[in-house]
Amino acid sequence: MKKDFVTVGGLRTYYWQAGDTGPILFMLHGQLPGSCVEVEWGDHVENFGKAGFRVYAPDVAGFGQTDNPPDYSLDTRVAHLLAFADHFKFDRYSVWGSSMGSYMGCAMALKDPRLDKLILMPSTVLPPMTDAAPVWVVQTGSVGELVPSYTPTPQKARVLLERANANKAAITDELVRVFVENSSGKNAEALKGRLALGRPKPLHPELKTLKNKALLLWGADDSPDRALLLQRAFPGSELHMFPDCQHWPQFDHPKRSFEIVSAFLRQA
Repeated sequence: MKKDFVTVGGLRTYYWQAGDTGPILFMLHGQLPGSCVEVEWGDHVENFGKAGFRVYAPDVAGFGQTDNPPDYSLDTRVAHLLAFADHFKFDRYSVWGSSMGSYMGCAMALKDPRLDKLILMPSTVLPPMTDAAPVWVVQTGSVGELVPSYTPTPQKARVLLERANANKAAITDELVRVFVENSSGKNAEALKGRLALGRPKPLHPELKTLKNKALLLWGADDSPDRALLLQRAFPGSELHMFPDCQHWPQFDHPKRSFEIVSAFLRQA
């Protein structure tokens, strides 16, 4: 597996890459303060590379070891990801998004006809909140509730990771250390910039225009009703609801996530 830097969209960008042939899978992490390819994707990059996929997993703009962007809007982050796809000459590719990565994947699909399939996971901003109140707000008990008060300490990092994941035994001291490291320094400044912008524009009204096949992986302990609301935007989409699972299904159920995503990507 390759771990390297490339300059795309004017930003020095850190990424992991695995696999030399096969369909392209673009893994996009979310936007918790310490999110990065190492924290959210880990072994999945190499495992999918060995399974016959060409996998690219960057630290998105303002996260991990990738440069901070000139502004912290979602539009800027999406433009950076499209520049990454252009640089590596993606012809046809699928996106697997975690949390905000799901929002960004859908935003890319609205702009890029090369994007094939979408694998979407729990997101606090992509689906409408409810049928009656289709406006995004921070839910009590969600991971987003903890972000504004976060500072890069092991204690706060562990609390945030435990809010995101049901599998508490997998939240090791090393994972906490990496999360703290990737939420410090320039990334602490980036967090302030994102918080200052507030919530992104609602994207769900536009999803009905997408023709991409979609797979939803959702935690039963993370607003499962919103998974059903999101599924309505993708007729014919598959929804897999994991028991004992919160915001990161790929973390709480790594083996089953691998099996389901691999099979979905191989479908005609």
